[in-house]
Amino acid sequence: MPDKKGLLIAAPASGSGKTVITLALLRALKHAGVDIAASKAGPDYIDPGFHKLACGGESVNLDAWAMSPARLQQLANQQNGSHLLVEGMMGLFDGAADGSGSAAELAKLLGMPVLLVVDAGKQSHSVAALVRGFRDHDPEIALAGVILNRVGSPRHARMLTGALSAIGVSVLGAVPRDNALGLPERHLGLVQAEEISKGETFIDNAARIVGQSCDLRLVQEAFATIHNQPGNKAPGLKPLGQHVAIARDEAFSFVYPHWLKDWHDSGVQISFFSPLANEMPDSHADAVFLPGGYPELHAGKLAAAEAFRQGMHDARDRGVFIYGECGGYMVLGQGLVDAEGNTHRMTGLLDLETSFARRKLHLGYRQLTANGFRLGKQFSAHEFHYTSALREVGEPLFEACDALGENMQTAGLRSGKVAGSYMHVIDTVNQ
Repeated sequence: MPDKKGLLIAAPASGSGKTVITLALLRALKHAGVDIAASKAGPDYIDPGFHKLACGGESVNLDAWAMSPARLQQLANQQNGSHLLVEGMMGLFDGAADGSGSAAELAKLLGMPVLLVVDAGKQSHSVAALVRGFRDHDPEIALAGVILNRVGSPRHARMLTGALSAIGVSVLGAVPRDNALGLPERHLGLVQAEEISKGETFIDNAARIVGQSCDLRLVQEAFATIHNQPGNKAPGLKPLGQHVAIARDEAFSFVYPHWLKDWHDSGVQISFFSPLANEMPDSHADAVFLPGGYPELHAGKLAAAEAFRQGMHDARDRGVFIYGECGGYMVLGQGLVDAEGNTHRMTGLLDLETSFARRKLHLGYRQLTANGFRLGKQFSAHEFHYTSALREVGEPLFEACDALGENMQTAGLRSGKVAGSYMHVIDTVNQ
């Protein structure tokens, strides 16, 4: 197969507009005939859904903190498409608590140039100092150029371009300030792609604006061959069972594509069911997975889903292995307190009660160790939620450390073949 080419879209900081620029470029390049695919740097479930909407293919996560170099190269080169556009996270050099795992680190591991999206809305010639710092901070990073975002006028664009030209940095586009280039958000980030009724129209409009404001030929020329060592195969995640029933709807949507690929490659049968539609897991499944999502926004409907609850109890009674992550973990508990303080009955499979009434952010990479857990023994993971456990009684599922290796004691619960935690497992470690 021909070499795959890659380009990383990054920014000096979150909020610079790189997600919308990425979506617009994916759609514009696709319309221009480029065989384009997408990926997301770091732990993120929401942006990849928008990527899929923009270019039509699954967007895989590439996490330089949680994944080995071999795993990263393997996942990047397995993506469909001759060109891979990767959206970075946070600022270019932002990563875990110790700074590792940044988008810059991913770019170096994969040999991808960086296209920097700069919010220029409140600056002019100072843009040169900012970009010079990002260009020169790490000499191993190849800066392909800059896309100026939220530019106020053609005169403003000329001032910015002139300042960057003086330090030898190419401007590949100047995108005007436009309220049409905004996406709705909620407490965990952007609203999910499938929840936006006019998502296609939004992306088409963004592609038109960005396509007219950027030189797509120069953007395409900025892609470079991704590193690949085909013989260096990384292990995948072990399956939960031979037939895994996975909850999938607006309340349960946080599933990494590489999980599903690992399981498909292992010959696992996967079926889906919707708790919000009061559906039961397939009765032939030997494992059930409740992924994360937004159950706190649908607590009343889940509480009324009697068939779903009965199906989960029937699966438990048959000896089916049941695993829940974050939102899925909450639903395995006895009750969930919503933002208004109302308690909603959940499945009652774990001695757990959680609350969204007093929001508190829990965020960061985690190192996990488990005993007798079907997915394996050691994992890299991520925690990101605003709920808290009011009661969490029983045998813990994981021994946990943060990204710095500092002991966080235990995480999650297990009761027989029912297990879960707030942690989102990303990949295996040393297995």
